[in-house]
Amino acid sequence: MKVIIGSDHGGFELKEKIKTFLKNKNFEIIDVGTHSTDSVDYPDYAKKVVQLIQTGDAEKGILVCGTGIGISIAANKFKGIRAALIYNGEAAKLSIEHNDSNIFVVGGRTMNHDEVLNWLMIWFNSEFQAGRHERRIEKINNL
Repeated sequence: MKVIIGSDHGGFELKEKIKTFLKNKNFEIIDVGTHSTDSVDYPDYAKKVVQLIQTGDAEKGILVCGTGIGISIAANKFKGIRAALIYNGEAAKLSIEHNDSNIFVVGGRTMNHDEVLNWLMIWFNSEFQAGRHERRIEKINNL
């Protein structure tokens, strides 16, 4: 599976750990930056990830900033994007099963990096349940 990943400076360290982890599991990773801990603006990286999902260059994305809050807000401004701020394994699972999330968002400064890797695999191994949830996704898409 091809995955787009991006972060600001606050998420850089965790982004790098996620990249290594997923490459070792044979995911194809496209890293849109940032590539250091130098200060940058998270909306720029949210936009880069979102645009590649919108064009079909990847079906899933990962975003990381200091808390995950700002970058998830930025990503969710775009049509067709359901960026979920993940804070535990249950949230990872339900963000797919109920919300068909297409971007996994976490905080590099506020979350345990090893736990994030576990949540990420739960997210990738979960499936959208459709049914009553399709109606809700359609309502979101029509907002």
